[in-house]
Amino acid sequence: MHQKNSNIFLGIMSGTSLDGIDMAACRFWEENKTWRFEIIDASTYEYSAAEAAILKNAVDLSGANLISLHHQYGTLIGKKAKLFCDTYQLKPDYIASHGHTIFHQPNNNFNFFNTQHANIGLNGFTFQLGHGANIAAAAGIKTICDFRTSDVAYGGQGAPLVPIGDELLFSEYNYCLNLGGISNISFNQNGKRTAFDIGICNMALNELAQQASLKFDRDGLLARSGNIEKSLLKQLVDAASKNHINHQSLGYEWYTAHLLPIINAFKCAIENKLCTLCEFIAMQIKPVTSSKSNILVTGGGAKNIFLMECIKQHTQCQIIYPTEQIIEFKEALIFAFLGLLRVNQQANSLHLVTGASKDAIGGCVYLP
Repeated sequence: MHQKNSNIFLGIMSGTSLDGIDMAACRFWEENKTWRFEIIDASTYEYSAAEAAILKNAVDLSGANLISLHHQYGTLIGKKAKLFCDTYQLKPDYIASHGHTIFHQPNNNFNFFNTQHANIGLNGFTFQLGHGANIAAAAGIKTICDFRTSDVAYGGQGAPLVPIGDELLFSEYNYCLNLGGISNISFNQNGKRTAFDIGICNMALNELAQQASLKFDRDGLLARSGNIEKSLLKQLVDAASKNHINHQSLGYEWYTAHLLPIINAFKCAIENKLCTLCEFIAMQIKPVTSSKSNILVTGGGAKNIFLMECIKQHTQCQIIYPTEQIIEFKEALIFAFLGLLRVNQQANSLHLVTGASKDAIGGCVYLP
């Protein structure tokens, strides 16, 4: 038996694809100066249609209602975490919760008080729903949350944060590609970790599938039945090229501002839109990978067979699928790891990745 860290961290993640709350109870240890991990148990609480709609529309709430939802959603996370722990008979020492991103505007420079400072950065912000005090109270477990804000305060994008986990837990792969609501990639370049959001993924695919009365397009079967609309594809490529600043982290607002109007305005069958979007997603991935490399693929998109076929047609890299557990829970695993780093008072965001002025130790700790 390896010497393991005595603490168990319950990583909790809700992504922009609005699938549900992923929970992974994890243990970490160092072996020959290399971090190892074990996922003890993992499961997903799937959102109901009403819950998904509430989260999707939260961006339009009044300030008071948004704060109320922030606390209520924290209680929901805490209750689901407690149920998870009771079900698997676990006693985590910490919960590490990402929360659900509602606003992500790290480049916002609107200035109320003329307090912008050259050594700190813009007046940008990011907001993840799910108050840590409510999580800790409902679960009865010490809770770490709000991982992104410190990086934004130092002028960073507050994203991506997963690359430090990729570097320390998955360094054997040339690329780590996550196909969630947004597609993002992480890799080591000249001895330094590089990572960025590539573009939309399941956030758009799921929304279109729901227009066809499907929760999501299982295996990409509906997309496979369609045809590529070349005019729509060109409009999407042009819009993404024009509006995606290098290393800009993307959120739902970016998608609704720049791509969703094009998708909605284009007149064609849903299956054609889905087919075109899969081609578009694959085309966006191609230029950020090199041949003779391997790519670890995780996230819900890794299970979309048609999308993966499109990606394989556009890249000469070897596609590597990890275990089903890693495909589904890699981000929850890594936020558990970020929680460990926070407890150890070690940096858990990389300024070379996020653009911040320094590495940051992100995360607020709430006691039950």
